[in-house]
Amino acid sequence: MKNMTKDIEVSNQPLKMVDVSNKPVVKRIAEAEGKIRLQQETIRKIRQGLVEKGDVFSAAQIAGVLAAKKTPELIPLCHLISLSKIDIRFSIHKEHITGKCTVIGESKTGVEMEALVGVGTALFTIWDMVKYLEKDEEGQYPHTRIVEIKVLEKRKETITLE
Repeated sequence: MKNMTKDIEVSNQPLKMVDVSNKPVVKRIAEAEGKIRLQQETIRKIRQGLVEKGDVFSAAQIAGVLAAKKTPELIPLCHLISLSKIDIRFSIHKEHITGKCTVIGESKTGVEMEALVGVGTALFTIWDMVKYLEKDEEGQYPHTRIVEIKVLEKRKETITLE
C-alpha cells in the first residue's frame, strides 16, 4: 500500500489576529468535554485514593483552570479574554473518565478555545498522575487514550447594565 501522507510546507503568508474591535462585548459561555480511557485497575486506584502522586482530580482541576486562563499564551492567535468563571468537573465510568470544562467570560469573541484547552490539560494531568499504573512491561501505553475532545456548546447572551 502506498503511503499517502505528505509533509506540509510552512507558507510565507503572514499570520494575523482577527480584528474584533467592531463587535459588541457580550457574555460568552462554552462547554467542552473529553475522555481518558484507562485500565479498570487504574480507575479503581483513583476511586480509592491510592495514586502515588495524590488526589488526581484536585490536580487535574487546578491544571485545567490554569491552562484555560493561559490559552492566548498557548495558541498564538487567540484573543486575551476576561474570564469570569472556569468550572472543571469529572465523572468516572468503568473504563474511562469524562472531563468537562465550562468557561464564562465577557468578550467580543468566543471562549470555546479556553474550554478546550482547560479540559485537554485536565485530561493530560490525569494521564501524568497515573502513567506509572498504565505502562506495560515495555514502558508503553497500549490502553491509555485521550479521545473525543469536543465543544459541547457555545452561546452568547446580551449583557444588561443595571
